[in-house]
Amino acid sequence: MVLKHYINSFRETELKAILDRHGINEVVVVGNMSHMCVDGMTRAAVDFGYTTTVLHDACATLDLEFNGVKVPAAQVHAAFMAALSFGYAPVISTSEYLNR
Repeated sequence: MVLKHYINSFRETELKAILDRHGINEVVVVGNMSHMCVDGMTRAAVDFGYTTTVLHDACATLDLEFNGVKVPAAQVHAAFMAALSFGYAPVISTSEYLNR
C-alpha cells in the first residue's frame, strides 16, 4: 500500500521505488479526479519513463467553476482526457484495455 498526501502519487512516497524494485515498467491509471490525481499521476509516470495508459471510463471528476464560468464534469473529464491523449499516454476504455 502506498499512502499519498499530494496530487502526484510519486511525490514523497515509495511508489517509484516499489515499482522499480519489482521491475514494473508499465502503469495503468484509473481513479478520481481526472483533473487532479489522474492528470498528475499520468504526467509524472510518463516523465519517469513508465509506459502509461489511462482508462477513461475508470476515471471521474466533478463540476468545476472558474471566474464565474461553470464547467460540467463531463466537459472537465473530456478536456483532461484529450490533453493526456494528445501528449502523454493512450487514453482508452477499460474494455479496450482488457481485450488487448
